[in-house]
Amino acid sequence: MTGAKASSASGPPIDPRLWRYSRTSRRYLVLTVLMAVTQVICVIVTAAMVASILSELIVSPDRRSLDAQAWHLWALAGAIVVRVTAVYVHDRYAHRASAGVISDLRGEALAAVSDPSRTPPRELLTRRNRLATILTHGLDALGPYLTGYIPALLLSVVAIPVLVVVMAMADLTSAVIVVVTLPLIPIFMILIGRLTRDRTANRLTAMSRLSSQLLDLIAGIPTLRAMGREREPAARVGELGQAHRRSTMQALRVAFLSGAVLELLATLSVALVAVSIGLRLVQGEMGLYGGVLALILAPEVYLPLRTAGAQFHDSEAGTASAREVFEIIEGDSVKRSVGNRSVAVAGAKIMVAGLGVHGRDGWAPHDLSATITPGRLTVLTGPNGAGKSTVLSAILGLQWPQEGSVIIGDVPVAELDPATLWEQVAWLPQHPVLVPGTVAENFEMTGPVSPRDRDFGCRASGFDAVVSGLPDGWQTVLGSGGVGLSAGQRQRLALARVLASPAPLLLLDEPTTHLDADAELAVARALQSRAAAGDTVVVVAHRPAMLAVADDIVEVAGVTYVEH
Repeated sequence: MTGAKASSASGPPIDPRLWRYSRTSRRYLVLTVLMAVTQVICVIVTAAMVASILSELIVSPDRRSLDAQAWHLWALAGAIVVRVTAVYVHDRYAHRASAGVISDLRGEALAAVSDPSRTPPRELLTRRNRLATILTHGLDALGPYLTGYIPALLLSVVAIPVLVVVMAMADLTSAVIVVVTLPLIPIFMILIGRLTRDRTANRLTAMSRLSSQLLDLIAGIPTLRAMGREREPAARVGELGQAHRRSTMQALRVAFLSGAVLELLATLSVALVAVSIGLRLVQGEMGLYGGVLALILAPEVYLPLRTAGAQFHDSEAGTASAREVFEIIEGDSVKRSVGNRSVAVAGAKIMVAGLGVHGRDGWAPHDLSATITPGRLTVLTGPNGAGKSTVLSAILGLQWPQEGSVIIGDVPVAELDPATLWEQVAWLPQHPVLVPGTVAENFEMTGPVSPRDRDFGCRASGFDAVVSGLPDGWQTVLGSGGVGLSAGQRQRLALARVLASPAPLLLLDEPTTHLDADAELAVARALQSRAAAGDTVVVVAHRPAMLAVADDIVEVAGVTYVEH
């Protein structure tokens, strides 16, 4: 499900999936209900004691001494102390529980997106920017929902029916007024909530776009500075920032106005009860005790709904992110079972039979059939978006085809144990993986390499010249994503790592990106030599130099949806 759909989908006030995926939330729910019951009891005792004290002081002269009211005063003080303690205990635990619930959901979501059997890498690539926003700032906004909105909602469910019944026992007319006016608050909450939900979704989208732009900008700062174009993205970042500011201010404007509307409704409703009680007291149609008790309970009936309405806007961003997190955890497809078979990749043919993968804009690829032979350099070519990279993912078992299959030797990839397969594969994706550490650690990240193979890979890719120019050579420390090297140097490092690998199957996706013509020719010759040695080499390329040295060329095509 897409982010827009998830964020705009309506659901119950408290999503039951919250209790399913977080053990902390279940404990928090039990404590919240207990504290809500405690507060309701304290409210009733407080109202009863105040009503008794006032009515006796006014009506009964012999009850105006401190000794006569001692029991009432002690009960009143005890109810107040217990209520304050209950609120304090709940609020203190609520923030800890909120952090625990957010941590649980973030952990479940990260486990889902990092598991290839639950989230295909291609889907993760298309959603990574929005996922980064949701799992960081977006999910943190769930705090107000857990600490404010849920307690107010549960207190409403527990307190309102009980207090209305107590009011009816004391003064039926006041209870009828409350029952008639009470639905106005949730009705206005629903009307305002529909508008707020759309504004919140727009704000989350603006934040995602801004975060994506900033992350891309930070990653490309060294390249932009080298080209003297570091100031060009400033206007675009400014536009995104203004869009985020406007969407945030619109949401805040609605929140403030709706809060004022809810307060006005509650105030007018309590005023109706007070006027009714006052008129009937003057006319002698009711007792003072019942009137005071009903008047004290009236604001307490409206208070939980007023609090829920005020907290609703603060929590909407968190609930929108939570709905998307639940979609991430549950996924749109059933988890694929992992195979347990193994196969010797060396010398085995790879059969692609009617391969079709359902992408975002259509089939990419569609009905692809090919035979990849060991000892030959096979090049996959075709237009952008045709599914060339997807074919490599299908060979690796990272992509689940909707049609056809990939067979290595005589075993389908779907039945292979991924770990056993990956030990025999050297893969160069479009975006090479580099981790914080030294150049040597990144080079041997996939396993130890012999000095001879390392020299071959570095010489073929031109990385030997890069190492000689680094301040500490192989011990030069790199940052996250290869910070410390240019884009071309990072590409050479990743390419040298693959060429030096002893794996019998090499999968390379656009290996000559960021390389000049001479370096591209050297890489092509190195791949030819690996294929001549009997290895299976599959390359995604469209540049003439790589196509010229290919032994087999496979045209990859897709089918794009056309909307009528």
